Amino acid sequence: MPTLRLRAAVARLTLLGLAACGTETSEPAQRAVPSPSSAPAAVTATPAPAADHPAQVLDLTNWKVTFPVNAAGETSGRPLEILQPQLGVYSNAPYFMVRGNGVQFRAPVNGVTTSGSRYPRSELREMTDNGTKNASWSTDSGVHTMVIEQAITAVPAAKRHVVAGQIHDGNDDVIVIRLEYPKLYVDHNSVDGPVLTPSYTLGTRFTVKIEATAGAIRVYYNGSATPADTFAKVGSGNYFKAGAYTQSNCTRETVCTADNFGEVVIYRLEVSHQ
Repeated sequence: MPTLRLRAAVARLTLLGLAACGTETSEPAQRAVPSPSSAPAAVTATPAPAADHPAQVLDLTNWKVTFPVNAAGETSGRPLEILQPQLGVYSNAPYFMVRGNGVQFRAPVNGVTTSGSRYPRSELREMTDNGTKNASWSTDSGVHTMVIEQAITAVPAAKRHVVAGQIHDGNDDVIVIRLEYPKLYVDHNSVDGPVLTPSYTLGTRFTVKIEATAGAIRVYYNGSATPADTFAKVGSGNYFKAGAYTQSNCTRETVCTADNFGEVVIYRLEVSHQ
């Protein structure tokens, strides 16, 4: 009897073991599928801080600026000039200030003028050595280039003329970009050169590249690879200028106030010398 009970117990244990092992089914084991992670929170780009000074918009390292007002802000006496390093943190509304992504230059017809001119200006003059010395170069030595992307945004009421970029020498202008509204053209020291557009619309952006090399000055308009003007000129003591040089004054205008002005907005200004 003990032997039979032992055999029965062994048989039960064997059956239980087989039941526990069982045969493997064809269904794979179910695994928990992780729920998709929530999308990362959107990151809002921090906008660049608005510029406070023109030098934050244009590289003015090698420039100085001349104003149509004196140091007290009056339209009499000597015109105010600002040089580096002060120019790096300077603005003077409405004559020289940030406007959107450009720099506004304004010269009213009643503004003070420099000693050699009858007309007011809010204009940059090229310098060297971090703005400490006047630039001076020759048209027959090296390659001298200025690129301006700009818009002429206002002209005086009566004599609607504004100069918006030039090469000057020690005595006079050599070549200028001039608007006699609505004609935008190149002027060779008071001699009309090629017309860039006969029907300029105020506020329209345009680009000019002025390049002086090998005794000639070439003007390229709106990115063209072909110069709009080639002016044979050998000379030294040259430098670039950019801004608003209003070609009128109170003797030419019936409205002689600060509300009558020429104005230019510059969006890009690059100068190189090779």
